Amino acid sequence: MIRAYLFALDPTEAQADAMASHCGATRVAYNWCLARVKANWSQRAAEQTYGLTGDQLTPWMATSAYGLRKAWNAAKNEVAPWWKQNSKEAYASGCANLAAALANRTAGRAKMPRFKSKRTARMSCKFTTGQFGLVRDRRHVQLPVIGVVRTSESTRKLARKIEAGTARIRSATLSYQRGRWHVSFSVDLPDTEPAERTGGRVVGVDLGISHLATLSTGEQVQNQRRLDAELRNLRRAERACARRLGPDRRTGVAPSNRWKKARARADRIHTRVANLRRDDTHQFTTRLVREFDTIVIEDLHVAGMLRNRRLARHIAGVSWGQIRRQLTYKTERAGVRLVVADRWFASSKTCSECGTAKAKLPLNERVFACLACGIVLDRDENAARNLAALAVDTGELRRELPDGSDVRRACSHAPQSHRHGKSPTGLNATTAR
Repeated sequence: MIRAYLFALDPTEAQADAMASHCGATRVAYNWCLARVKANWSQRAAEQTYGLTGDQLTPWMATSAYGLRKAWNAAKNEVAPWWKQNSKEAYASGCANLAAALANRTAGRAKMPRFKSKRTARMSCKFTTGQFGLVRDRRHVQLPVIGVVRTSESTRKLARKIEAGTARIRSATLSYQRGRWHVSFSVDLPDTEPAERTGGRVVGVDLGISHLATLSTGEQVQNQRRLDAELRNLRRAERACARRLGPDRRTGVAPSNRWKKARARADRIHTRVANLRRDDTHQFTTRLVREFDTIVIEDLHVAGMLRNRRLARHIAGVSWGQIRRQLTYKTERAGVRLVVADRWFASSKTCSECGTAKAKLPLNERVFACLACGIVLDRDENAARNLAALAVDTGELRRELPDGSDVRRACSHAPQSHRHGKSPTGLNATTAR
């Protein structure tokens, strides 16, 4: 089993410059290899227009990590005479990244890779060989060429596993994210088969905006609204940036020192909001995995919901995609069963007591009242109960389908692009604000 351990770093100015240089070297090698590959393909295409075929054409350039690295090593003295300032792994990382991108294009998983910009590309560099790892004091890490760098937190959790012989560091990835330098160690751990839970603790989770989630047990998890709490300070910080002299690529104007300080204040607010939101999501998903044996969630089309300009900020603030991603790997490790309801399953329109489905259910109706059995309960709790029932009904709930309703069977394979889709539970424009 391979897991990643991420640590924030507190480098000196000289170490930060060396880190930026390594990440820049990765980008240079990536762009140079990409230019060579495109030139090779364009040359072959031009030769084919003249009627050349077979061996008459220019040979294909190797696009494997080894082939790209070999081509880079042959030309690095001319392309980058300063290459000795950085570790050779920085250039190998750029070649490997391009090889993976081209492989994804060949497999149809991605489009043709593009050149990385110095201003917008994320800075990262991977080390697979050389002297890297933890230092015995558990407050520093070792990186090739860069040296010993202090961490902002203790590395004891990983150090104890390494000292016990149950973990082995495979690689280290240096990156600049959320306004700080980080190092991520890829660690090889022994494979453990989690004991499958056989208990009957089942919960349906209906995600929303007014509340982060409503469980089938009746509990409502509060939405902390981390961004809304800092929105006033964030707007003030962004206005301060707008009043300063910022960078201009068209005229070549360099940013002023006051702009850099104002930009740093705004970035710190963004980082704080992201960290708090990530912590809330981890605490919620971890509690679900610990307390229940079967978890049922919805397959929400989050990307489509974000097109709603009135609710986009609120939808992005609850991190529905992160909740599903974390539940996926946490349930797998803990032996918990995770059931994902079909995107067309009408959990909000279906009565959780008798199974009768309503033809229409506007978003402003926050109470579900069934005309058949007379049950009255919260709309989100009714949807969560229907989701929990999928754990035993395997995707088919007993219900009536009235004429003109948009309700579909939970197991139907409907296309993702639709005109009348199920409304996401909990999306209430009046309560979201």
